Amino acid sequence: MIRTHTMRTALSVSAALLAVGGLATVPAQAATAPAPAPVVAGAQVRAGTPAAHQVVTFVEAYRAAVLGQSAETPEQVRRQYLSPYLNYRLDVWARQNDADPVFRAQNVPADWSAQQVKEEEGYASVRLTEFWGDGGSQDVWYTVHLTDLRIFDLDDQPAF
Repeated sequence: MIRTHTMRTALSVSAALLAVGGLATVPAQAATAPAPAPVVAGAQVRAGTPAAHQVVTFVEAYRAAVLGQSAETPEQVRRQYLSPYLNYRLDVWARQNDADPVFRAQNVPADWSAQQVKEEEGYASVRLTEFWGDGGSQDVWYTVHLTDLRIFDLDDQPAF
């Protein structure tokens, strides 16, 4: 009888410690997970958001494909990150402007930075600033769907 009680107590204590240990780790995990971004005014700029990170990841993969430093083609990279309608619009833009539709130029930027500027109704507006070898820069505005981080739009002006 004593032995059964001792085992039950040991199991109960072990279960309690696991439960407490599991609960103790939840706040630490929650603190490192990105919280949903609040709606911000257009003049405020936030960097390091999931939407801005997605734009940077896309631009890095796309640039590598354009330069032939990747096994993927630029079209494959675009299909992976962009909405089908945006891909269609970019093809039209490229034909009309005789330039790369993502970089909005005939060459490839040397560097870039991305900042989420606004969030509204499930979409984030991200400003990508491209820096060119000659010292110039240009902004391209991305609209990212926050649910799946699919890039929904890109243009020379912010969508919202």
